[in-house]
This record gives sequence, structure tokens and C-alpha cells, in this order.
Amino acid sequence: MLTEIELPSSIDQIPIPDEISDYLAASRQRIEAFQDRWDESFIEQFVAADYTMVYQTLTWILEYQPLIGKRFLEWGCGFAITSSLASALGLAVFGIEAHEDLIPQARKTLEQCEHPFQIVHGDFLPRGTERLADDPTLPSLGHAVPCGYEAMGLELDDFALVYSYPWPQEDLFHELVFDQRGARGALMLMFIGPNEMRLMRKTS
Repeated sequence: MLTEIELPSSIDQIPIPDEISDYLAASRQRIEAFQDRWDESFIEQFVAADYTMVYQTLTWILEYQPLIGKRFLEWGCGFAITSSLASALGLAVFGIEAHEDLIPQARKTLEQCEHPFQIVHGDFLPRGTERLADDPTLPSLGHAVPCGYEAMGLELDDFALVYSYPWPQEDLFHELVFDQRGARGALMLMFIGPNEMRLMRKTS
């Protein structure tokens, strides 16, 4: 069972260090340049989150919520900006990305980051969890890539905090997967859209 944790409205007042603000500004420019390049194939399944809000929420979680461990997993990491932020905050970070065109961008972020983390090209859905989806056309389904967990040598229940940015109508599916395979006591953080984050804890 997942229990939602109320996030305070004051999260957006958490201060952002200057170096993080500068980093996020540069990251947004990178992403915009990538999306605007005429010679790039269209990456329909990549939309940047509000990384400032993500950083503030992660900061709040680490201060006010108990964690069962230090491992952090980003589902569909894209440019791995969230992964890099979590690593800067002291977590042991893994990011899984299915789209081959985005892997070089994630690795570029890793190369530029002072804090190490791991990037895996693969599927973030544990084997067998596709059946939990009511809609077979959800963007998270049907990726012809290896299982990301096998590449890491870990399972979903090895992670204390999982982050996802679900597409519309996918949030409940992501919650079902986490509820089925996540560790008891682990947290799931989702960026739902502008000014909306959702935090859940698996309580049983």
C-alpha cells in the first residue's frame, strides 16, 4: 500500500545555492539546443521537468523524511539532470533511460558532474510489470531494450527513493509498479506537472 505524504506549500521557498542555479540554467540551455536542432530525430518522449522544484523537493525530503537507505533511482532519466541533483545531495544514484538518443546526453551530464552516479541504457520497468497497465499504448511500455535492473545487478526493492516524471494518465501505473515491486518504507517522488509534485511511501 502507498501512503501519500503532504508536501508543504513553502517548498518553493527553499533556497537554491548559486552554483545549482547556474548549473540548472546551463542545463536548460543544453536541453533547448538539443530539442531545436534540425538534424536531430524528434524525441517525443522527452520533456524537461521543473528542476528547481525537483531540487527543492529532494532537499526537503532529505531533511524531513526518514529514508531506508541511500540508493536513488530515476526512471527515464533523459539528460540525467535529476540524477545529478540527487547525487549532489549525497545519494547513491542510478538513472535508467530507454531511448538510445538520450544516453549520450545523460553521459555528458555525468562527465560534467562533480558527483558520480550511474547511467544505464535499459527499461526501468521490472520484468512482468507491464501487465499492470490498463492501457497498452502507455509511453512507458514496449521498449525493445534490456531490463535496466539486470544491467545494474539490482532490483527495484533495493532503492530507498525512486523518482519518475510520468506522462499524462501514467501516474497511477507508475504507482502500481512501485507498490508491487518497491521496498517497504521506500519513497516514490513524481513530478506531475507545473507546480505539482507527489510523494508516496510504501507502507505495507
